[in-house]
Amino acid sequence: MSRTTWLTHPLGSLGLLMVWMLLVDDFTSVGHWLLGSCLALLIPRLTRTWWPRLPRIRSWKHLFIFAQHMLFDITVANFHVARLAIGKVDQLQPRWVQIPCELEDDIAIFLLASAISLAPGTVVASVDRERSLLTVHALHCDDEQMLIAEIKQRYEQPLREVFACSAL
Repeated sequence: MSRTTWLTHPLGSLGLLMVWMLLVDDFTSVGHWLLGSCLALLIPRLTRTWWPRLPRIRSWKHLFIFAQHMLFDITVANFHVARLAIGKVDQLQPRWVQIPCELEDDIAIFLLASAISLAPGTVVASVDRERSLLTVHALHCDDEQMLIAEIKQRYEQPLREVFACSAL
């Protein structure tokens, strides 16, 4: 059999082997290594029809840009939310914002929603696949259109470049 048949999910198999060895807490036993290896090969093979097909990454450069934007925005948002928390409550302008989403792939939508939710001060409350809308709650939002434009430009645009399955 070919390598792709036996190793349907190589990282998943490695993870299963490591979890097995941690569960039995005996790294010196050859028997546990063999049993763990058998389980690590068989479980992904038997469950391969249940695993979703992952999209092909078209641009690693844009994935790196997306990660940079996300890490930078998380850092800046932490300071911004800390400043808001110290300030007066009546100066906050919380707002629900509907953001149209042009991404088609589940993984891309998940990454977009995660990036928005990981930045303090914003959270994705719902994803409407039928209408292609994300409902976002912002702790403080002066301008809805500016928030929408920023999310589309900093997160959605790089994700559309990353995944070949999303519309351009």
